[in-house]
Amino acid sequence: MKFHDSSLIRILADLCLVEAAESKPVFAERLGQWLDLSDAITLHATHNARAVGSSAAQSGVQSVAGVAVEEEFIRVRTALVESITKSCSANMDEAHIRLPTPKPGVGIEVAAVYEPYRRFYIAHQGAMELRVRPLRTRARQALSRASTALEQLAALDEALDRILCVRERQLLSTVPLLLEKRFEQLLKAHTQPPVGTPQADAPALRRQPGEGLADFCKELQGVLLAELELRLQPTAGLIEALMNEANKQK
Repeated sequence: MKFHDSSLIRILADLCLVEAAESKPVFAERLGQWLDLSDAITLHATHNARAVGSSAAQSGVQSVAGVAVEEEFIRVRTALVESITKSCSANMDEAHIRLPTPKPGVGIEVAAVYEPYRRFYIAHQGAMELRVRPLRTRARQALSRASTALEQLAALDEALDRILCVRERQLLSTVPLLLEKRFEQLLKAHTQPPVGTPQADAPALRRQPGEGLADFCKELQGVLLAELELRLQPTAGLIEALMNEANKQK
């Protein structure tokens, strides 16, 4: 999972919530910062282990398995994208997770509370975790039945997933905290007149909190969709490897 050059990091950088890395470490260097000696030994053993499955699989079997898991990938991705977009739109009544939109006319003390949006984001993260992780497992199972090389790749992916999943969750858990900063920035910008405005003109130039919330919700949706793509990257890579192997056998 490439955190450092993902669309999620780019969006957060555009919102001035994280710093865009000017020099990007190579993958091996970045991975080395996340692994301890025990993890490195585990990966080395997995990489050098001899696969115990069949030495080769029929190309037709690989192709069918690849198509099946690819179709499931598309279904899961589509469902999660629809869940995010519906919950952030005017048709959110159809959404399972609903955006906490304040009622018209509520005071600033109500509109300025971020906690409901934090729970909203975390709920979507839970929905992603619930659908994406089993999908990745099924993709590994398809690889394990395809060929010796893909069986080894599946084993390596399983080991990496087990080692890095805690780190991944820790990093993604910071996203709602970063968004709180953006929430406060937008709300402040929409409820305070521009600097230098005469006191008598200030009330007329203040915008309603709802305008800031609308901007925030658009950005919230963009961040959620970017996180979804990040979470789907490893599974997409496994499926691509499976389809490439099937094409080589034709």
